[in-house]
Amino acid sequence: MYDYDILIIGSGPGGYVAAIRASQLGMSVGVVEKAEPGGICLNWGCIPTKALLKSAQILEYCRHSADYGIISGDNPSPDFSAVISRSRGVADAMSKGIQYLFKRNNIQVITGFGRIMRPGTVEVTTADGAVRNYSARHVIIATGARSRELPNLRQDGKKIIGYREAMTLPSLPSSLVVVGSGAIGSEFASFYRSMGTDVTLVEYMPRILPLEDEEVSRTVERSFKKMKMKIMTGSSVESVDTSVTPSRVTVKTPRGEEIITADIVMSAVGITPNIEGIGLEESGVATDRGKITVDEYYRTSVAGIYAIGDVVPGPALAHVASAEAIICVEKMAGLDPEPLDYFNIPACTYTTPEVASCGLTEEAAKAAGMETKTGKFMFMASGKASAAGAREGFVKLVFNAADDRLVGGHMTGMNVTEMISSVVIARRLGATAHDIARSIHPHPTMSEGVMEAAAAALGEAIHG
Repeated sequence: MYDYDILIIGSGPGGYVAAIRASQLGMSVGVVEKAEPGGICLNWGCIPTKALLKSAQILEYCRHSADYGIISGDNPSPDFSAVISRSRGVADAMSKGIQYLFKRNNIQVITGFGRIMRPGTVEVTTADGAVRNYSARHVIIATGARSRELPNLRQDGKKIIGYREAMTLPSLPSSLVVVGSGAIGSEFASFYRSMGTDVTLVEYMPRILPLEDEEVSRTVERSFKKMKMKIMTGSSVESVDTSVTPSRVTVKTPRGEEIITADIVMSAVGITPNIEGIGLEESGVATDRGKITVDEYYRTSVAGIYAIGDVVPGPALAHVASAEAIICVEKMAGLDPEPLDYFNIPACTYTTPEVASCGLTEEAAKAAGMETKTGKFMFMASGKASAAGAREGFVKLVFNAADDRLVGGHMTGMNVTEMISSVVIARRLGATAHDIARSIHPHPTMSEGVMEAAAAALGEAIHG
């Protein structure tokens, strides 16, 4: 007799979604969580960072209120501790929301650190050292990831920090070096620069946001430079001397070494899956290059043990973990879910301007041997963007010239993270440029840019 049908280790966007879906399907569910319900995303990632960025946006509005005909104070400034406090309050409220969902769905939360002893058995160690074993027909590993550390950039939590410390600094630093310009690095660089910190963004690749469309990257880089942020691409941090204040940061650039000083250095060079000490070796679960090996339904090499989210190959995104969770649980319950299409995953970066994309870039499509048609609509031609004072950015759609079908969408501008979903749906349904161009979009909206970009690909742009 098992304690649970499913026991899930971790309660982030993968774990809690798996738990709720399993409960909906009539299974008894337990969730092992050593910290706050909701995992990193709700407590130390996606949600609190967006609260910080919203405060930065409001500050920028205040600074430019005269552009909208509004008279405000001469020099609006942030109350940094209040900004941080608001962010933590938003995170706490979301975590409490997950606790409510667990109660409503009869999901038992087991507080402690979970380790798989063997298939069907999980040992949980509580904070006070008590140990108890729980049994389950199925075990799902959803332990997430943490900030990655480079050998020459060891985090001390004070002068060299990761994203978690960046959300709760006791005071606003006067200078900050951000190492890595992916979504996390770019978002924090944008936030702290808006707050008034002198920010240097260091990126090893030739351009910031290196996984995005090249034109998108260039547009965001121009915006950052307008904010008086220093951008160092094709560069790497070689060492940080924290024995002095401010710290001395040695950066290798294409022009040679450069020494810059900073109160704080933030490492944003990726994440490391949390797979140590959870019993993978003891239970025989296979891994490859630091991630758990799974099939298309997230079954590991050991029957009865599954893995989802940041611990498995694929984009380390909250919405990916949630989608994997549903597929995993539904297959486990005997349903026939469709495997996830990893080529149609939306990616969003909440800088100013925002960035959103899915599918292939124009460069990637051509590298794959595809002949493409591309349509672009600049927001400077958008009535809504002009009215909002946000004319920066564009929508670019990439189509396969052979059949006119959408293969990728790339945007930068105000609220584009809210617009990308329509492109994801269109791509999933096999929409053509004609389908999108003839789908009426409301006027005036930023979303008209999607329709206009499709029309541009057909040579039928009205406003482009």
